[in-house]
Amino acid sequence: MPTESSAIKDYHVHVYFDHETQMAAERVRDGLAEHFDVELGRIHFKAVGPHPQWMYQVKFNPDQFGRLIPWLMLNHEGLNVLIHPQTGDDVADHSDNALWLGRKLRLKLGFMRKMAKKRARARA
Repeated sequence: MPTESSAIKDYHVHVYFDHETQMAAERVRDGLAEHFDVELGRIHFKAVGPHPQWMYQVKFNPDQFGRLIPWLMLNHEGLNVLIHPQTGDDVADHSDNALWLGRKLRLKLGFMRKMAKKRARARA
């Protein structure tokens, strides 16, 4: 049985960059903040969690998807960008349910699986 799209609480965008592309990443971040009602996450100048390189996260509500994603498609400045829903299944959301702009990067999904198991044990 298919999962209803109402299961999507919000969306996350992860914009990946390095020293050479940092200025482009800042322009994309500024554009998202200027044009949309988004929650900007911290800028990480190291690999964190399942993410293989520097990045920042942008959170937005489902009602903005139809405007934000087309804007990002045209304005991501060649950066690699992960777009995923938040349904409560972090592994699936970052893999099977994800969209990519630019090159698809290899995420550390083992890290996410380990964290999911840890949370499940804590709830039990």
